[in-house]
Amino acid sequence: MFIGGEVFTSMVGLFIAQNTFNNDEHLLHHSIMFLSFIILGYLLVINLLGIAMVFLYISLVSNAHRTLKSKGLNLFTFSIFTTISSFTNCGFIPTNENMLVFNKNPGLFLVIIPLVILGNTLFPTCLRFSIWVLGKCVNKVRHYCDYLLKNTKEIGFHHLVSTRCSFWLVGTAFGFVVIQVVLFFAMGWNSKSLKGLNPYEKTIGVLFQSVNTRQAGETIVNLPAMSTVILVVITVIMYVPPYTSFPFVNDEEEQHQQQKRKRKIAKKLLSQLAYISIFVILICITERKSMKEDPLNFTPFNIVFEVISAYGNVGYTMGYNCKLRLKDGANCEDKWYGFVGKWSDAGKTILIVVMLFGRLKRYNMGWKFS
Repeated sequence: MFIGGEVFTSMVGLFIAQNTFNNDEHLLHHSIMFLSFIILGYLLVINLLGIAMVFLYISLVSNAHRTLKSKGLNLFTFSIFTTISSFTNCGFIPTNENMLVFNKNPGLFLVIIPLVILGNTLFPTCLRFSIWVLGKCVNKVRHYCDYLLKNTKEIGFHHLVSTRCSFWLVGTAFGFVVIQVVLFFAMGWNSKSLKGLNPYEKTIGVLFQSVNTRQAGETIVNLPAMSTVILVVITVIMYVPPYTSFPFVNDEEEQHQQQKRKRKIAKKLLSQLAYISIFVILICITERKSMKEDPLNFTPFNIVFEVISAYGNVGYTMGYNCKLRLKDGANCEDKWYGFVGKWSDAGKTILIVVMLFGRLKRYNMGWKFS
């Protein structure tokens, strides 16, 4: 998870790129080398702090420690695994129930939420802020920091964006979270998944769930039990790429440029939707027998949800419910693995292709910032 994460792979790419510069590109070469070490420091500091905070929280909070002990999990291993999984947005948690078993530990969610954000949607913003802070605090590297901040286009690093774009990313990410939180409050506050929690635990749990929808995929609720409206909104948000931003500008010329940019992005998103439609059709073909014999589990929406979750590298799943089987329900045993666990080998293979396609969407969409 660590070496496959977006932050680590981007850092490796920068180290490799240093060998492609000419001797007359001295400042650019050294600035990119300096940027590589900033990202290395960012990666190590965030993960080490995360591991320490998860370890301390579970050590000090008795019910969280009891939960972990009842699962037979080592505290140090759990802290490392959960921190790296959250930061890299893998969403793997070494418990069968994901984070549902910790739904009465809002403090743990408050530790994990920043890890999810710092490793994904707001990494460009935090990277730029880190460079700015270093430039202000360390005189020896101020020249390189100023160069990096003022020449984002020349640097050509996908995660190093302008100040304006950084604010757009923050505003858009905040907007998506607010939309989900409002929907959860309005339609999921009294759901079975949140039953038994006090208002504070529910609020932090809803916030945690909303932050994870963009890519991390950690969950504290039983998704099939949620409102259909919430599930549809989650599906849409999973489809949107992590660095999507909706700018707000006043200048007329700037507005014209942004309109062109929006049309271009919309066209690319629609083209991706066409590919996803093809994948959904192929999976419906491979799973046609199950859709006929087990229509309440193998619904078209459940398949679409699984495919878009895979495309967005989120990992949310509708699961499989033996009680919904029309026949042989008594011989069926509910498992904690995802809905795709009940698919045919051909369907699983197609979903693997979808995950890889989604992981590389930045390249086939030509995603760029200004």
